[in-house]
Amino acid sequence: MTKKRKVEIEARKVNADEDIFELPPDNPDIIEGMPDPNLVLDYDPRFSSILGTGISRRTLLKAGALAAFSGALPSMGAFAEKKFDPVVKICYIPITDAAALLVAHELGFFKKEGIDSVRPTLIRGWSPLVEAFQAHKFNLTHMLIPIPIWMRYNNKFPMKITAWDHTNGSALVVGAHTDIKSFKDFGGKQLAVPYWYSIHNIVSQMLLREAGIKPVIRPQDAKLAPDECNFLVLAPPDMPPAIAAKKIDAYIVAEPFNALGEIKAGAKLLRFTGDVWKGHPCCVVVMHEADTMDPARAAWAQGVHNAIVAAQIHLAENRKEMAHLLSKDGKNYLPFPVEVIDRAMNFYDPAYYKNTKAIQHLDWQQSRINFQGWPYPSATDFVVEQLKTKTVVTGDRAFLDDLSPEKVSKDLVNYDFIKKALEKNPKWKHDLSVPQTGDPYTRKEIIKV
Repeated sequence: MTKKRKVEIEARKVNADEDIFELPPDNPDIIEGMPDPNLVLDYDPRFSSILGTGISRRTLLKAGALAAFSGALPSMGAFAEKKFDPVVKICYIPITDAAALLVAHELGFFKKEGIDSVRPTLIRGWSPLVEAFQAHKFNLTHMLIPIPIWMRYNNKFPMKITAWDHTNGSALVVGAHTDIKSFKDFGGKQLAVPYWYSIHNIVSQMLLREAGIKPVIRPQDAKLAPDECNFLVLAPPDMPPAIAAKKIDAYIVAEPFNALGEIKAGAKLLRFTGDVWKGHPCCVVVMHEADTMDPARAAWAQGVHNAIVAAQIHLAENRKEMAHLLSKDGKNYLPFPVEVIDRAMNFYDPAYYKNTKAIQHLDWQQSRINFQGWPYPSATDFVVEQLKTKTVVTGDRAFLDDLSPEKVSKDLVNYDFIKKALEKNPKWKHDLSVPQTGDPYTRKEIIKV
């Protein structure tokens, strides 16, 4: 195939039975799911009803190449400002991180604010989601918190973080085929993360360094030293099939892919990330900068955030019902059966997870996923510090050299709309990622690896 990539990126429906779209990557020859007589699929019936045929050999080869030679991030051209459209158009990855945005639409919280919205569009990978947002196909989405840092300061893309979607909501699982019982056992192993610029990459590298294991990024067939663990990027839907097929040894990602790995692949949950970093951010709400800075759009932006906070509070108070609503047994926003979504949102049993010590800080009283929207500057500061000094990523990272945590937390984040929305809905303070005494808008980050 030699077709030139269109300037305007168009969504391509990849599943006739579900509203699942994928945007074409730079090389159309590597679109997953396209017929290819030379491509052997590792078919796994455990995932056929949820994720399709399974992980492809091409995907893993592509991941290995990206790990060695690039940042696995989409290129961005010139940025054209689009005419303001007050209809909320959301794109999202099929993870529970997006729950507040999905619920805000489905339950009419946007409508209650006098704002129209269309059914959110599911996209299967972070790179196509970033490209879709950059192309102004969507005006509201969620992103892993380090991605906007890269977009704004490396690519000069005008955008703002305006809230957190949730807290916690991720974990690290290991394959049933491995001998991994602790992080000291990761020498010589293959660990998949969803993106280089992710909380998952930051937290997993913290855990490995503490255990004396060196994170490296090399092709999958490269020889590793006994104290080295190789990192590669896989899209979240590719992770459970890859671990089931023994192509990787472990992965760290947002839910429900950890719950899916437990249920369908026999994977063992080694550690909840919320038990490492109390109430940590993962995905954040992002908007185009013009939508947050133009006074003529302020009422609209405020209504969007009022709806998101109302959805977060509803999620926290109605977890079982919302798990069903989001699942394929409900409104099919997340293409998983209700048992998977319910486990991802509600199952955080210290007795069950005691053998792997996945939960070590019972006194933190966290949940598997929590929902609150305040973007604590202290957390943004920590993310920037880790990216600047300790976290291994690929690609050009020189832009980090001139960044200070204080600059990012003040310049990248818009606090105005979310704070007014939270003041309107004081129930948000009940979430235990929020300090229960003193100023709820200020906290000290608690990290214990």
